[in-house]
Amino acid sequence: MPAPGTLPPPNGDDWTAISDAALPVGDAYAWAIRPDCGAVVVFTGTARDHSDGRPDVSELAYEAYEEQAVPRMQQVVRELRDRWPEVGRVAIVHRVGDVPIGQEAVLVVVSAPHRQEAFAAARFGIDAVKAAVPVWKRERWDGGEGWGLEAQHLVDPSAVPAVAAPEAVLDAGARR
Repeated sequence: MPAPGTLPPPNGDDWTAISDAALPVGDAYAWAIRPDCGAVVVFTGTARDHSDGRPDVSELAYEAYEEQAVPRMQQVVRELRDRWPEVGRVAIVHRVGDVPIGQEAVLVVVSAPHRQEAFAAARFGIDAVKAAVPVWKRERWDGGEGWGLEAQHLVDPSAVPAVAAPEAVLDAGARR
């Protein structure tokens, strides 16, 4: 991992990183804009104050198997690009360490010529990060501390299904 509070720069049209500092949401959005891409989708997963059976979560911390986290993120980006070859830029950045409630823990940004591809690719990106990248969440709440409840076995990004955006919604927007 780079020096505390710094991120490695993008590598061409891809930006994958682990960060121990606040995530660069605005910078990633601005970087993703390209003249050939009419859509940029930004997804952030933010630290929330509850989870199943844990109503008063006061602190979250994330840990990563750092030697594998970024290479797995890069695999996610390769799979995303195989499925949506028209995608322009892709950023996937996950925070580690303490993440205050309300701050971003994970960031996925995708630009593409059209919104259908951008939305579908961004949705796949976050789903694949959750399924394929070795990052774990520890929660502290009134009365206890423990690891997040949604732990699962990691899978290869190619095994993550794509969820298409509802066509009726996308088609309705095309008339505008």
